[in-house]
Amino acid sequence: MRALKKNNRRPEIPRKTVYRLSTYLRCLARLREKKIQTVSSEALAKVAGVKPTQLRKDLAYFGTFGTRGLGYDVAELSRSIADELGTSRLQPVILVGVGNLGMALLQYRGFEQEGFEILAAFDAEPNRRRDKEITHPIYGMERLPAFVQENGVKMAILTVPAEAAQEVANDLVECGIVGILNFSPIVLHVPEEVMVNNVNLAIELENLSYFIQE
Repeated sequence: MRALKKNNRRPEIPRKTVYRLSTYLRCLARLREKKIQTVSSEALAKVAGVKPTQLRKDLAYFGTFGTRGLGYDVAELSRSIADELGTSRLQPVILVGVGNLGMALLQYRGFEQEGFEILAAFDAEPNRRRDKEITHPIYGMERLPAFVQENGVKMAILTVPAEAAQEVANDLVECGIVGILNFSPIVLHVPEEVMVNNVNLAIELENLSYFIQE
């Protein structure tokens, strides 16, 4: 397999392509679990639910992959995609808002397997008694700026109530956070250089509801 050809400048690619790269990475992980060493673009595209032309177009943003007639080296392609997504090493993350949802996310053990490490959580009431025991430290919001700077954190998970979300997002941006996974049910207004991914379960259910109507 020919190595990924990197440019000095990171290419601008569509957000949907980035989502598909994450899908490809998980498909490749399943192939590795089955001890499959090479895969054709047609086979990988099929398990990922896309057309082979789309797969090749997505990978072409980052360089030239594969060997004609042999396909892709599964392990090498996995490493290359993980490098591009920034998950080949553990990415530090913080969580803000330790309510029921925040607690559930802190207890989830799959983040590290995917390349992310939640270092700590922050809450307006850090010492409030909580029903479930967690191993992550919970700090007051006043410690947020120093912690982010000292640990080089760039990403945060936001699970605060809607009425507090924008103010907390402003604090995160001011601290240097440039990526926010937003579980709060409002649209956040952030600077152009800050990326926000919204997770709204109600909207997802509404979409499903539309498609199951007879």
